[in-house]
Amino acid sequence: MNNFIEIKNISKNYHNQKKINVLKNINYKFKNGKVYSLVGPSGSGKSSLLNILSLIDRPSSGNLIINNKKINFENHNENDFLRSSNFGIIYQEKNLLNDFTAIENITLAGVANGKSYNESLKLGEKILNKLKLNKRNNHFPSELSGGENQRIAIARALINSPKVIIADEPSGNLDNKHAKEFFKILFNLKSKNRMIIYATHNRYFANLADCRLELINGKLKSINARK
Repeated sequence: MNNFIEIKNISKNYHNQKKINVLKNINYKFKNGKVYSLVGPSGSGKSSLLNILSLIDRPSSGNLIINNKKINFENHNENDFLRSSNFGIIYQEKNLLNDFTAIENITLAGVANGKSYNESLKLGEKILNKLKLNKRNNHFPSELSGGENQRIAIARALINSPKVIIADEPSGNLDNKHAKEFFKILFNLKSKNRMIIYATHNRYFANLADCRLELINGKLKSINARK
């Protein structure tokens, strides 16, 4: 398996009234074909790490290597393209555009990555059909349930065929039934050419992953890696 993402001596500090060290010189290699869960207490740096991995934020020090290339965090345009082409991101808050329908939210993500509108529309309809949401194409987020909105968020993340799916507390606003449905869909997206990384406070969902990673006191530890 290839190490599609590698972090080397990554640290992240925040300066408020005093310096806060959230991530402290962490190292890890993320392999294609694996599902990783990320656990840790609130404020431990889970979102900070996911934001660095997905090029939304930059570390205070250390290197991020994606597909054997060290990331230059000053090259914003290149990094934006790399993120949109390789990453599908799902948040706890659905982050859908409320004034756009389900299919429009998905289609726009494809158009933003360079696809034509018609190509994006056809892909979006195909994905929604697979997620059993084809009857909700023209509904607005406010007209959908929490579980349906999260499936729309999955569809939006999938339209550019990402090599990496990153989900930050994706089931945090769902009841247990819809959370289980969400993770069933998420795990069905696993493939040998894709990795999935998600943060969760739920121990049951964390243990479903191939590898559970724990962030405590700024350090990253692998708990139950499976071959």
